[in-house]
Amino acid sequence: MQNQDFEFFIQNMDNFYKTYGHKFIAIKNQSILGTYVTFKEALDITLKTEKMGTFIIQEIFDDQEKMVHHFQGNVMPVPA
Repeated sequence: MQNQDFEFFIQNMDNFYKTYGHKFIAIKNQSILGTYVTFKEALDITLKTEKMGTFIIQEIFDDQEKMVHHFQGNVMPVPA
């Protein structure tokens, strides 16, 4: 289900950005649970009503390229 939620996010990211701006969005079952200023806020509030692993939180960008570069910059290398 989370893959479907991510696809829903990707397909609608432009509209989400126009509606909400640069925020974090919690999604479950291809529905928006809420929008938040920080990832921590999104996680803390969403966990009050949803179980971990049943939803996704995505950062909304105005361009998918920014999302990819931001994600790559936050990935920690695995020690060899």
